[in-house]
Amino acid sequence: MSVAAFTAAAAACEAQVVGIAQRLVAVASPNPPGDVAACAREAAAILAEIAPTARVALHATAPGIVNVVAIARGHAAGRRLVFNGHLDTFPVNEALPWTVAPLGGLVRGGRLHGRGAADMKGGIAASLAAFALLARHPQLWRGEAVLTLAGDEESMGTLGTRWLLENVPEATGDAVIIGDAGSPRVLRFGEKGFLWVELEAAGRAAHGAHVHLGENALDRLSVALDAVRGLRALPPQAPASVTAAIAAARAVSEPLSGAGEAAVLGSVTVNIGRVEGGTSPNLVPASARAAADIRLPVGVPCAVAEAALHAALDGLPGVAWRVLRRFEPNHTDPGSELVRLAAEVATRVLGEPCAVNMRVGGSDARWFRMAGVPTVVLGPTPHNMGGADEYALVRELHQVAQMHALVALEFLSR
Repeated sequence: MSVAAFTAAAAACEAQVVGIAQRLVAVASPNPPGDVAACAREAAAILAEIAPTARVALHATAPGIVNVVAIARGHAAGRRLVFNGHLDTFPVNEALPWTVAPLGGLVRGGRLHGRGAADMKGGIAASLAAFALLARHPQLWRGEAVLTLAGDEESMGTLGTRWLLENVPEATGDAVIIGDAGSPRVLRFGEKGFLWVELEAAGRAAHGAHVHLGENALDRLSVALDAVRGLRALPPQAPASVTAAIAAARAVSEPLSGAGEAAVLGSVTVNIGRVEGGTSPNLVPASARAAADIRLPVGVPCAVAEAALHAALDGLPGVAWRVLRRFEPNHTDPGSELVRLAAEVATRVLGEPCAVNMRVGGSDARWFRMAGVPTVVLGPTPHNMGGADEYALVRELHQVAQMHALVALEFLSR
């Protein structure tokens, strides 16, 4: 087979991608509770059918959490490219107003419906089809193509992608492509970091008519939360290439992701997600609690944000706080070989320019970037993600599959 024939085969894979996605959607893998074992076995069975020469292994890391690794080799030694995805989805939640069977994989009006269709079994199907095409034609490329499917991305990936990176040598490589939810029109080269912070305030109970005898914990908590919101003013020190990429992508990316995305990508955001305290309007609360999600752009490391929290909160009376979770902002240089190649291929497949941008939400891409591996996220647009009638566009699944296959072929042929 020639490169032209390979490209034509990728352009003809729509039916295969949809069929793979339907099979994966049909096997529930909700997280919580986090049981993806049946879906991992189904993915392995699909690989045995479409890539019979590949070596496939299952890695169980906890009850219900099973990861899949598949390896295909080219005709000579060379670089290693990894396709990565996650098998777990949001809970199916049949109580939502579904108008289609949540696990039915119905295709209607150019849409593939079902839980996980967009996040991210559709993206996995695209990677599976691309991996299989490479495995069937090793004479066109060198090195190794690896597919890793993780079992716990929705719960931060410690027993999935992180475990694979620490225990399976083939799980890391020279480049990584992830088909997680996004858009074929926007190639994502980085993600914001985050701190999840919990705050507690202690006061002294009293009757609401005798406030002079008490100390209102909610008042103390309110002062602390104002201080947390003050982190929004932290100035990022991002590389010029990242700032320029965000600005250049705005015209394409914001119509897809919402007005204001560029400002959010370049600044600290604070979301007060939970506040608890008090029992009655006429009682002074003795305790109160809150939790905040602080998202950090490239150029504001966790240490800087935590130092600002210490400065703002440590002197407040009755207030204690702690970090629940932390991840650093991460990115691959937008001028790197992988990013430039993926953008060029995506533009060819789309027939229009592909934007190159950061990603607001997190993904397992963080684990690869923290390990120093160039990584891009290129997947279908999510519709109703986590809600009723989740779907992905069939056209986009096909586009993503072509992009994954052609980027991998060109990267492994160089």
